[in-house]
Amino acid sequence: MVRYRLLVLTSVPIIITLFALIGLTFYWTVTYTWQNALMNVRADLAVAHHSMELLQKEQRMELQSMADSYDFQYRLRFDESSLSHWVRSENQQYNLDFIVLHPASALGEFSKQERRFLLEGKEQTFFQVLDRRELAALNSDLPARAQVPLLKENKIEQKGLVSRSLIPIFNSEGHLQWILDGGILLNNSTELVDRIRDLVFASDTLPTGSIGTVTIFMNDVRISTNVPLDSKNLVGRAVGTRVSDEVSREVITFGKTWVDRAYVYDSWYVSAYEPLHDINGKVIGMLYAGYLQWPLIKTFLTNIIELGIGIILVLVISGIVVYRGSRDLFLPIEKIYQVAKLVQMGSDRRVGKLDVYPDHELQILGNQFDTMLDQLEQRNQAIKQAAVELEEKVEQRTHSLHHKTEELEQHIKLLNQARSKLVVSEKLAALGELTAGIAHEINNPLGVILGNVELIQFELGDNTVQVQEELDAIHAQIDRIRNITRSLLQYSRQGGVQNEVTWHHLNQIVEESLTLVRSGTKKLSITFVVELNAKCSVEVNRHQLLQVLVNLQMNGIHAMDDKGRLIIRTEDWIDEQGLSIGAIVRVIDHGCGIAKENLERIFDPFFTTRRSGTGLGLSVSQSLIEDIGGEITVESEVGQGTTFSVYLRQKASVNSDVELMIMPQ
Repeated sequence: MVRYRLLVLTSVPIIITLFALIGLTFYWTVTYTWQNALMNVRADLAVAHHSMELLQKEQRMELQSMADSYDFQYRLRFDESSLSHWVRSENQQYNLDFIVLHPASALGEFSKQERRFLLEGKEQTFFQVLDRRELAALNSDLPARAQVPLLKENKIEQKGLVSRSLIPIFNSEGHLQWILDGGILLNNSTELVDRIRDLVFASDTLPTGSIGTVTIFMNDVRISTNVPLDSKNLVGRAVGTRVSDEVSREVITFGKTWVDRAYVYDSWYVSAYEPLHDINGKVIGMLYAGYLQWPLIKTFLTNIIELGIGIILVLVISGIVVYRGSRDLFLPIEKIYQVAKLVQMGSDRRVGKLDVYPDHELQILGNQFDTMLDQLEQRNQAIKQAAVELEEKVEQRTHSLHHKTEELEQHIKLLNQARSKLVVSEKLAALGELTAGIAHEINNPLGVILGNVELIQFELGDNTVQVQEELDAIHAQIDRIRNITRSLLQYSRQGGVQNEVTWHHLNQIVEESLTLVRSGTKKLSITFVVELNAKCSVEVNRHQLLQVLVNLQMNGIHAMDDKGRLIIRTEDWIDEQGLSIGAIVRVIDHGCGIAKENLERIFDPFFTTRRSGTGLGLSVSQSLIEDIGGEITVESEVGQGTTFSVYLRQKASVNSDVELMIMPQ
């Protein structure tokens, strides 16, 4: 109805504005909340970092206070032999896990960087990963305290991460005399991470239900943490678990600081990680600070829902106000709309008087609409009359155009047929001239060869017995060359092949073709796979079929670059009723294949993709096979190989314009 459309038109700007405000509010709220969360966790990590620095500073101060103590200085000067034992006994008093006094002669046990600082008289505090033996050398209790069972891996981590301080002690002559070595073990240091957590996450600084966590990693293993094993019930500590692969790659592998959401053991946390380096700058662990993400999301969603409800209430109230304010305009507009709808359906209706004062814009619009309808009625009558006349003219022109179109289509069809015949005639004429010249050029030297062979036989007389086999082979090949040249001449003539067509066992002709091909490819790396399964005899010209088979086999060898496996297979040709109607020869190579755009042209005369080819082989072969009712088909896949199939019938079916002479063998 019109009233609802007007209501939509008046409400849409308000709705769009409100939803735009919702979208902007949601976007900025999400962005600000998340950025604020990342800034907070980055600040938390900074506090944790400073806490670790403070811890190391306290550790160094504890060690320095021992070095400055009266007992230490007295033994250093008057009872140096008992100094080392006394130092080891003072671990508990100075809140350190180990204190060891090394003589200057042990300087070689330290790294190059450590030695340089010690010789320069500089104190140093750093993180270091020590194995079980190195831990035992500092304190016999440390190897047991450092053990961390790796959850889900059935292994125990034996190494320990220590915060270590070295203080050089020089004698009165300025030479290095002792090295005071002390520090704390960070493995399983529950009190330490809880102390840092309490410093980082003060009360009432996190969303309700969230927990702050701090973790010290040795490489990617949590060795000290207050991350719970069950984040929902806040049970246990996730000591002996590993950090996610993504965080490990960024922090440990690339040495970068990670500030983002991360999956911490069993839940998502807003997390910050930074690498821990040893004295040589190598990343040996990580420091982590973070808190549960879900309470933050829950608080954010609650705020969004409350905001959404408020906006929807405003939208509903504003819609009611708009509807009530525009109701007086709806009824006249609806009447105009109903009249327009009835006129569209074919009814002869008018707007007439509306329930508004005469000078109202809607009343003027209604009067103009009625006047327009009257004029439209008059024009419709005139258009109907003109349409009848136009329809008669169009029908006449359409009938004439249809007749002309049929004539044009017939002329185009005849023109295409004539063009195809002309192309074939031109190709055959060119082929005839070429083959006639080739045959003439071959026959002349062939006659000389035959004459000389006969002269040799005459001169040898009775001695021809010794080379009779070779002479017979020469005569056989001369006959074959004559048959080939005769076939070329016959192919170029109108009427096709005119030669003897007799019954033959197909397998024998295939074997003969293989003998000829093998003799010419002895130096090539060709493997012939022969499967002669055909039992049906066929009616063919033996010499011409031999020519076709040799041509297909040589094409396959060339396609494989003169190396590979060539398959020659024969089988019976069976029709749909299961009756044998002939035989099939398949020549299969595993060469480069034939491109799809060339498959339709390979039987055209003079078409070839080889520089040394003439393009006549397949064209002649197809002509020879089709003239006896057979067929050659090809299947090929680029890069896989090609299969040529020759279909031969038991009874040759000769074209009507070809005269065949069937002679018994």
